[in-house]
Amino acid sequence: MDRIADMITHIVNAGNAGRDSALVGYSKLKADIAEVLKAEGYIKGYEKKIKDGKPFLALDLFVENRVPKVKGVKRMSKPSKRMYKKSSELRPVRQGYGMLVLTTPKGVMSGKQAKREKLGGEVLFSIW
Repeated sequence: MDRIADMITHIVNAGNAGRDSALVGYSKLKADIAEVLKAEGYIKGYEKKIKDGKPFLALDLFVENRVPKVKGVKRMSKPSKRMYKKSSELRPVRQGYGMLVLTTPKGVMSGKQAKREKLGGEVLFSIW
């Protein structure tokens, strides 16, 4: 089961339904992804909560007049096929209207930040 794909699907589906929040299962990687999405302005914020003894991430989404900020996502690297890119291979997503999310040796970061720091890594997904 691909937990990252599950997280980004929850974000898109909650936004399309007009909800301003989404609950996803907690992991350190998901919290790091949420931090990158918050820094780049795709979500308002996130908070770790405990529900029925299990940790969850409560994500606050940008939804204005039932129109979500996140229009779509595409999972790039999958458990069955990993995708790695060098910093020189990182390109803008949707002519600069989207972003890549990567795991690098220095942690999870956006494609712009990875290119600035000249780091490559596993491309998790693109979001626009």
